[in-house]
Amino acid sequence: MLLVKEFKFDAAHNLISYKGKCERLHGHTYRLVVVLEGVPDEEGMVMDFLELKNIVNEKVLSKLDHSYINDIIEQPSAENIAVWVWRQLEESVKRENCRLYEVQVWETETSGVVYRGEGLERRSE
Repeated sequence: MLLVKEFKFDAAHNLISYKGKCERLHGHTYRLVVVLEGVPDEEGMVMDFLELKNIVNEKVLSKLDHSYINDIIEQPSAENIAVWVWRQLEESVKRENCRLYEVQVWETETSGVVYRGEGLERRSE
């Protein structure tokens, strides 16, 4: 079973290792989707939505919302932001009955990335 929770945050960034429009400072209203995989516990939940919200707020949104992401992630592409979010959440959401399954980072309504923990050896910080 997959549990899904969506979040939004506003932040600015520029892609320093990119040649094009996005190398200049600009901002987005990002959409972050966090997906857990698991089985319901004795309360009938994979994880309480409020608990997941609190974890994401503490580990991710408190750092990224209304920030200049380059101060946190060297080359803050959507791909690298997704890896960074994964690293912030993976251990914090792990339970006997569930684990982090997927992180989605959407820069616009039509452009985003889906990350499932693969390729963590790639640079993102």
